[in-house]
Amino acid sequence: MNKVTLGLFTAVALGCSASVFAATNGEGQINFTGEIIDSACQVVNDLGSPLNVALGKVSKTVFTGAGSASTLTKFTISLTNCPQTVTSASINFGGTPDNDNNAALALTPGADAATGVAIQLVDSTAQPISLFTPSKAYPLTSGTTVNALDFGARYIQTKAAVTAGPANSVSTFTVIYN
Repeated sequence: MNKVTLGLFTAVALGCSASVFAATNGEGQINFTGEIIDSACQVVNDLGSPLNVALGKVSKTVFTGAGSASTLTKFTISLTNCPQTVTSASINFGGTPDNDNNAALALTPGADAATGVAIQLVDSTAQPISLFTPSKAYPLTSGTTVNALDFGARYIQTKAAVTAGPANSVSTFTVIYN
């Protein structure tokens, strides 16, 4: 082989390896993991029989500034008939977020609806739960035992002024098995 042919061969080989390097610089990898389980727990308060939580009548004088809150009202989400392969679950609450506090539920709009407040959800230790963020994990017992997942709700002030009126909202929830 002459020097010119060897030089061209070397240049082509280096060019190919450089283009392979350049082609791989923008690539990555995603590994998906999960598990198919036997069955899920039965949600006692499903869409057909929703849980109704009465927050009561709260005087607007309770609110002293943005972030102040009313008294907590506790509620329980019940799961039963859990398979043995499922040992804990978290709850992911959904709904329309408040414009001024997107971690809290917006009130159902209406001409006479209250303003300046939203509904804050908390876990069993009274730690706030942001919408669309899983709660802490609650341990589950398999079989026909009713698993009580305790939560709470309260009004939280989101604006400088609060006006009186109906203060209702709706939240969906998804059970996330751990």
